[in-house]
Amino acid sequence: MKIVIINYGAGNVQSVQFALQRLGFEGILSSDWKTIKSADKVIFPGVGEASTAMKKLIETGLDILIPTLKQPVLGICLGMQLLCNSSEEGNIRGLGIFDVDIIKFSKKVKVPQMGWNTINTLKSELFKGINENEFMYLVHSFYAPKCAESIAFTDYEKEYSSALKKDNFYGVQFHPEKSGKIGEQILSNFLNIKL
Repeated sequence: MKIVIINYGAGNVQSVQFALQRLGFEGILSSDWKTIKSADKVIFPGVGEASTAMKKLIETGLDILIPTLKQPVLGICLGMQLLCNSSEEGNIRGLGIFDVDIIKFSKKVKVPQMGWNTINTLKSELFKGINENEFMYLVHSFYAPKCAESIAFTDYEKEYSSALKKDNFYGVQFHPEKSGKIGEQILSNFLNIKL
């Protein structure tokens, strides 16, 4: 299986590579269109600030490529947020795959939300064999509100979307690569998705 991790200078790519290695797979780091298009599975990670990350995608033309991909694509953390319509972080337009706008947590809660929190109302083959209210590792100040494409929720100030799905695109707000055995099971489930 050819797994490509999109490398655009804004992803925590090494921890994703290590998690794949623990599952017995190699993840190829690439920003090359041909390499990405030929992958069986694509992982779109992201850490950092949304407008900076989007600028890097635009510079490489990946903002045009990513929405056209037909194989299973998994956006992680900022990667998931960039797949949405827009983000209040830097007031950017996103890639418009998930029909939801990313907004900031209020001043009533500590931001970023950093650490372990539970996921619930799990819907999708991405969560096969995963129990309700398992703990996942999160680091974020912005979130996707509940929407038609939500496949999991987390409660922090209010219930929000901790995972999204539309067609061949999946997104998780948490870091499966940093969430121990449960996170690895979710990555394994993604690798086993057949379209």
